[in-house]
Amino acid sequence: MDANRILGEEKISKLLLKFSTPCVMGLLISAFYNIVDQIFIGNSELGYLGNAATGISFPVICIANAFAWCIGDGAAAFLSICAGRRDSDSAHKCVGTGISMTLIISAVLMVLCLVFQKPLMIVFGASDQTLAMSLDYFRIIVAFFPFYLLLNVMNSMIRADGSPTYAMIAMSLGAVINIILDPIFIFVLKWGIQGAAIATVIGQVASFFTCAVYFFKPKSFHLTKRSFIVDFSILRHLITLGGSTFITQISIVVMSVLSNMTLFHYGALSKYGSDIAISVFSIQTKVYTIVNNIVVGIALGSQPILGYNYGAGNMDRVKKTYKLLLISSVSVGIVATLIFELFPQAVIGIFGKGNELYQEFALKMFRIYLSLSLFTCLVKMTSVFFQSIGKSIQAMVSSIIRDIVCFVIFTISLSYFFESAQPGQGIYGILFAAPLSDLIAVSVAVVLTVRFFKEMKSAQSPLSRN
Repeated sequence: MDANRILGEEKISKLLLKFSTPCVMGLLISAFYNIVDQIFIGNSELGYLGNAATGISFPVICIANAFAWCIGDGAAAFLSICAGRRDSDSAHKCVGTGISMTLIISAVLMVLCLVFQKPLMIVFGASDQTLAMSLDYFRIIVAFFPFYLLLNVMNSMIRADGSPTYAMIAMSLGAVINIILDPIFIFVLKWGIQGAAIATVIGQVASFFTCAVYFFKPKSFHLTKRSFIVDFSILRHLITLGGSTFITQISIVVMSVLSNMTLFHYGALSKYGSDIAISVFSIQTKVYTIVNNIVVGIALGSQPILGYNYGAGNMDRVKKTYKLLLISSVSVGIVATLIFELFPQAVIGIFGKGNELYQEFALKMFRIYLSLSLFTCLVKMTSVFFQSIGKSIQAMVSSIIRDIVCFVIFTISLSYFFESAQPGQGIYGILFAAPLSDLIAVSVAVVLTVRFFKEMKSAQSPLSRN
């Protein structure tokens, strides 16, 4: 109980630093799994075609993450709220139910993806040049989905249990193994794109077992065989609280599929070609994941603080925590925007050189598509904030307004408009769709946040609303 009481009494800036730092590091390390693969692949003989092949698998990985992070983040939020309410019985059921459901879901996804692997790769943008490589990478990654999904769920639970440093170490171990094995498998053993995939899954398995060890001696719950019987009332809470994360990940899938299809179609009509367009978009996505994970990591680090104090009715501490989150997100967004606008070439060069057309399109992608990264950061932070205090509807609205509603509409309409206005220019529609979506989404996020804090002032009991 002393550990939980600290969440309601310790200085918030100190708590946020304590919880967010390892959380950010853990998420960054997670992002480096795919980024490291692309760096080594891009600088190998596979070049930008190899990067395009790994990017084509990205939507399926996001679908898997949608389920894992929905359960993991939902469980993390529920555990924090349970701590504020002193509800230890629900806590162990939450953990067991989350792990059991993740195992079932991962097995189903693995089978479906292996059965329909070729159609999936074609739908997600594989060309005649990249299909074989995409399948080689995809098969190996998918075969280890149970380890990968359970790893992500358990890592979220470990952070919520008050051990963010342990969670970070578990993820770091896998990343270090991946970084060491990638050059050995790709350059020394000449295993190509399959080597990159093998290095990735070996790292994931190592991280999985490190996380699994933690659950023999957790801090705030005690697991028994009964814990792993799926409790559907608990599961409903996990899905509700993690719903915004699920929507966020599915929206990334929608964006990736739509983007790949748009770039495949309009890229072929442009001077750049579809493979260059898809490769550059894949790199941009992985690079921005770093920025996104920093913002989300800070916000997720605040989850125990927000969940506990909201559950305990300490509204002043909820407001102070939000202010620190806002300042942090704005700072990250400004720095990211400056880097993308002023030094895009330095970022692009990390992933291999490519030809002149590749470089030209890459510069346009970073400078236009990511021009309002600051707003994107604020939208992501807002979604996690509402998730942390159990406001599932606001969290979901914050998640879908940019990535699904606005981005889909603008990508389709602008690409058609540009191509109609001048043949070969349709590819630019997707570049401008992102900043326009950011502008609208941040406006919605501001309205939701202002309304929440106004209602909070007059509310007698924070637990009486949802």
